[in-house]
Amino acid sequence: MRIEVATDRFYLSRFYSEAVEAAGGAPVHISLIPKVEYIDSVVRHLDGVLLPGSDSDVDPLRYGREPHQRLGSVHAIKDETDLLLITAAERRGLPVLAICFGLQVLNVSRGGTLIQDISSQVPGAIKHEQGVPRDRASHKVVLAEGGRLRDIAGSNEAIVNSHHHQAVENIGSNLQVVARASDGLIEALEDPRPDRFTVAVQWHPELGWKDDRFSEKLFQTFVAEASSFKLRCEQDTSPVTA
Repeated sequence: MRIEVATDRFYLSRFYSEAVEAAGGAPVHISLIPKVEYIDSVVRHLDGVLLPGSDSDVDPLRYGREPHQRLGSVHAIKDETDLLLITAAERRGLPVLAICFGLQVLNVSRGGTLIQDISSQVPGAIKHEQGVPRDRASHKVVLAEGGRLRDIAGSNEAIVNSHHHQAVENIGSNLQVVARASDGLIEALEDPRPDRFTVAVQWHPELGWKDDRFSEKLFQTFVAEASSFKLRCEQDTSPVTA
């Protein structure tokens, strides 16, 4: 979820839910209530977690930096809820798909840092804030060999949309880089542990899944992993019969 500060509303773009549902999942929205008890009560009933984008930036104090002049708005309630959700998902070993801000807060949760403003901090960077139409694929990413994303794409590169002014700087623990843009900026991270499905992308596959096979397959893979997680849990709790 996001928060609209001016009206005190929680909200989320329809495209995330539609993409999950089309892939066979049942989307559930989690309110921005940063309380451990609430998050745990919701997560125990989930089979996977999608961390969506946001119109806010992660508070740089959370990764040991002072605010840059071009830092965007910071919503503490968003940061705190997402960080609690990531912790709870990790505890259960839930499949995780993180998108844009979701990638950034995931990286911060694991001790990583962020570039606070690409255009003023990265000389020679390509345009990463494409504007409208938002679903248009605007730049290429190179997908690393051995990564899940490369398997999903069936190729060593893809063309993606781009709507971010921040990027990963130093990667956090149990994460590896699996995609970069032509300017070298990190475009995707994955958890390499074999018992985890954690895939994080800097672009927005929820915007293009109807027309882009790579985006569609990413959601299908995420939902399939969630279904497998559910099945394993059911098998682990099944009574033993003689």
